[in-house]
Amino acid sequence: MTTEDILKRGIDLAWYTLLAYWLWNARGNKAAIRTEGWVVQALLYWMPLVVAFLLLGPGDWFGHSWLREGIVPHTVPFFALAFVLVVSGVALACWSRYLLGRNWSSVVQVKQEHELVEDGPYRYIRHPIYTGLLLAFVGSAVAVGDVRGIFAVLIVFVSFWRKLRMEERLLESTFGDTYRHYRSRTAALIPGLL
Repeated sequence: MTTEDILKRGIDLAWYTLLAYWLWNARGNKAAIRTEGWVVQALLYWMPLVVAFLLLGPGDWFGHSWLREGIVPHTVPFFALAFVLVVSGVALACWSRYLLGRNWSSVVQVKQEHELVEDGPYRYIRHPIYTGLLLAFVGSAVAVGDVRGIFAVLIVFVSFWRKLRMEERLLESTFGDTYRHYRSRTAALIPGLL
């Protein structure tokens, strides 16, 4: 097994770890008071993620189309960079998910006895789960090395941006001035940039 193969398997393992962690911790969440409809959830959250994962799937799926145009060399240093990005993103997303505890939801909603979490990465970033997931998608796009990776990251970014704007409106209506103050001193996704 080559170093490249080991790094690719490490990237896959990081994603599987995230999925297992998410599924395990989804049980026992607080009940929702307000939530978006399932059609909105399916079209605006789940469908973009499915499309992005498909874009990052095996290159054979895309034949010799322009989506397979290489933009990142398939070399060990780039696979190592991809591995570091994916593992860092997954770690940030899992840590952030852990800190949210029973307040977490995969969709935009307010829970019973909802709490505003400001510890760990939430001290600096309002949506560190999205930051972590985007970082992991960027890492996977680097590993793929094709134009399709850019589209996958853009699709996820647009979906997350829309979702975070909805969450912020809901959190502001729930927590009022407390959330407005928190929002004024933290970044949405990347401190100093966004």
